[in-house]
Amino acid sequence: MRELIIHGNEEIAEDISDFLLDHGALSVSVEDADRDTDDEQPLYGEPGMELSTFAWQRNNVIALLDDDTDVQALLLSLAVEFGEDEYTVASLVDVEDKDWVRVTQTQFDPMKLGERIWIVPSWHMDSHDVLQIRQDKSNMVIQLDPGMAFGTGSHATTRLCAEWLEQHPLAGKSVLDYGCGSGILSIIAAKLQALDVLGVDIDPQSVETARGNALINQCQIYYGLPNELPEGRYDVVVANILANPLKALAPLLSNRVKPGGSLVLSGILEGQYEQLIAFYRPWIQLEVWNADEGWVCLHGIADA
Repeated sequence: MRELIIHGNEEIAEDISDFLLDHGALSVSVEDADRDTDDEQPLYGEPGMELSTFAWQRNNVIALLDDDTDVQALLLSLAVEFGEDEYTVASLVDVEDKDWVRVTQTQFDPMKLGERIWIVPSWHMDSHDVLQIRQDKSNMVIQLDPGMAFGTGSHATTRLCAEWLEQHPLAGKSVLDYGCGSGILSIIAAKLQALDVLGVDIDPQSVETARGNALINQCQIYYGLPNELPEGRYDVVVANILANPLKALAPLLSNRVKPGGSLVLSGILEGQYEQLIAFYRPWIQLEVWNADEGWVCLHGIADA
């Protein structure tokens, strides 16, 4: 197997990726060429909108090629299609054949959130370590595999929300997880005995993934798209998204909180929280609940 890396700008990276797949590449990924440097750029979308940009300013298009691929013919076809001045062939190297499923799985071990919440990939569920974790009945074990939807618990914003849920009584309460992704926060709420739990996401794939994860973890949770959310207010509304979407959603989220209920927001950088607090002030007075790795979790209580 060989790995071909091509440098291209944002206007051409996606087209090159599609071209390589159409011409026999086993897989193609696009990465920020400035990743892990001061020039690294975030690539985010806004709620209800499709991404207008699918690549960074400088990109590495990485293709895995079968040993039988005629690389010279492929590169000649690439030059004819795009012109040699539009991209750079950075490298072509042999790579060791591996069990890529096993390699991927080794990157995800059981992960502890808060004091007693454990997120465990399916391939670890019968391991000795997880069996020991299960022996302590106070531990909560949630089976969750990395997948198409965002949210495995590894990000600081997810940890902050999970810790908030763990530290506040939820038994018998209603919880809305807005921007549910994989469903991790709504599943945690259900495991903490919340009575009525709903999850919403703008991505249909996330909704389907969350439904599957809830089923695996034996949780009764309603998941749907925003236009499928039933009328009503909730004791707890949690939204782990990003600062700009949280601004756009301020009236909606605030008006979904019951009088005396809690609004929990995360996905906010430390330099953004004061602006978010000011933005939400017409509806709910927020304050910093906790911070982790430069991210902030805000909490506020709706007027009774």
